[in-house]
Amino acid sequence: MQTAVKEVMTTRVIWVKKGATFREMAVALREHRVSAFPVIDDDGNVVGVVSEADLLTKEAMDGQPGVFAGILHHREAEKARGITAGDLMTTAVVSVRPEDTVEHAARLMYKRRVKRLPVTDANGRLVGIVSRADVLSVFDRTDEDICREIRDEVIAGEFLAHRERVGVTVSDGVVTLAGAPENSEVGHDIVDRCRHVQGVVAVRDRFNYPPSEHPDDRFDTLINFPMD
Repeated sequence: MQTAVKEVMTTRVIWVKKGATFREMAVALREHRVSAFPVIDDDGNVVGVVSEADLLTKEAMDGQPGVFAGILHHREAEKARGITAGDLMTTAVVSVRPEDTVEHAARLMYKRRVKRLPVTDANGRLVGIVSRADVLSVFDRTDEDICREIRDEVIAGEFLAHRERVGVTVSDGVVTLAGAPENSEVGHDIVDRCRHVQGVVAVRDRFNYPPSEHPDDRFDTLINFPMD
């Protein structure tokens, strides 16, 4: 079972237009307790993102002597002189679709070092926003639910294996697999598939592989979403 972004995203999004002033944005950040918001055009399409870091660049450097501006990246220097959302926003927007998986959103957040992603429809219009907290909500699944899915859908369903052949235990999201798979390839495929079950934190491979195969192939697989 893979959770879709639309199942965890927030649909009440704080956004601004390109003409929003510095003061308006600063007030919105404080009142709504957010660290960034999308910038949209008249059609509701996302054209940029303004973060508290963008505002701080201007606050810290605006009006400083030229020597300080000279050490800034050109784009940062422009932001320091900016007065509207259009001036300050980042235009290289990373977004996701409602039907994308939460795992995909989490990987984008980690790779791009962002705390939230705009969610847009097929036409690029803003329909929601997904945050790190939203992504981590998938780990609320109980150990019983995770164990049931692995036994019924993964082992008995996808791999057509008897439950008696493979033992599954789950504790705090950590899955331990034991028993004797047909061969190492099947065993490793089961382990890899279990990694992608929603709510799984780690998979411990404790299979007894056939003597002719290398026992040191065993491994523990962790799923980590480092957060700043």
